[in-house]
Amino acid sequence: MSSLGLRLAACLLNISEARRKYIVENIAKAALLDKNGQKLSEVTVLNIFSDQDYNRSVITIAASVDKLGSAVLSACLEAFRAIDMEVQEGIHPCLGAVDLIPIYPLSGVGVEECGVVARSLAESLVRHVPGCSVFLFGEADLPEKRSLVQRRKQLGWFTRRDFSVLQPDLGAAPARRCGLTGVGASPYVMNCNVTIDSQDLSAGREIASVIRGSGANGLKGVQTMAFPHEGKIEIACNVESFEDQEATEISQVSQYMTYSVLGNHFSYVSPHYIEAQVKKLAGDRGIGTIGGALVGFTPQECKDCAEYAIKENIGEFWKIRGGVFM
Repeated sequence: MSSLGLRLAACLLNISEARRKYIVENIAKAALLDKNGQKLSEVTVLNIFSDQDYNRSVITIAASVDKLGSAVLSACLEAFRAIDMEVQEGIHPCLGAVDLIPIYPLSGVGVEECGVVARSLAESLVRHVPGCSVFLFGEADLPEKRSLVQRRKQLGWFTRRDFSVLQPDLGAAPARRCGLTGVGASPYVMNCNVTIDSQDLSAGREIASVIRGSGANGLKGVQTMAFPHEGKIEIACNVESFEDQEATEISQVSQYMTYSVLGNHFSYVSPHYIEAQVKKLAGDRGIGTIGGALVGFTPQECKDCAEYAIKENIGEFWKIRGGVFM
């Protein structure tokens, strides 16, 4: 339980729009209002991360767990009004105007309860948005609890933009304007991107394959892809938290960071370690790197910022962090 007695969860809402800043900010602001336009209490938008090349934004919404579903629903309704997948263009793979809605526990709430919130939100979206179709993952995907990676592979998320043959879990066949939306819950997942100073996509893919968690000597919980980005190649990583009974021992290894929620211990690979590994692998190929970027927050930072913002009643917290930033 947090020091404020709040039971907190977060949504890192992924939308297929970044080039029209006013639309992204309207979607973020919608999360702070109820259906009557009144300001929601115990809800804050912590961060907006937008990438022009990818034409994708990640909006970090944090709230008490009983308020999060309605806040995210409001943001999604605005996003579906404003984004048309028939004309959307961007380098990053996507299937939906609202592409991904992951719910993560921060404090005083378990991942199972976040799964209940996610499933309820998915059902509300299908009811409220004509043409909205949903696939479920993680704790919302009962009873299988298939991971986001499994579901994306099954649906051809990485390569396909033909919605007509996709089979959603909820809703009718995807409408072209809306596309297909993933909704689920899991322990916290960070995004960490490192750019290599090269235009060689094959070199980027080699580096990605080495650090990918599924590889022989990969980094546990790290999923990664290489994309052309602003004239270079970006190694884009999803960094999953994983529950580990040996969290105490793991914390002694410099590459891992640990945290606890409801007495459950989680670990994840440090973004700094990922940057260092990419730098070394690129250097072995005679390639430099151009910094790295943690998109948003570590789990601890997200919890701390959420507690502060809600205590101080700061809904548009992203503005005091410098707005949309790398």
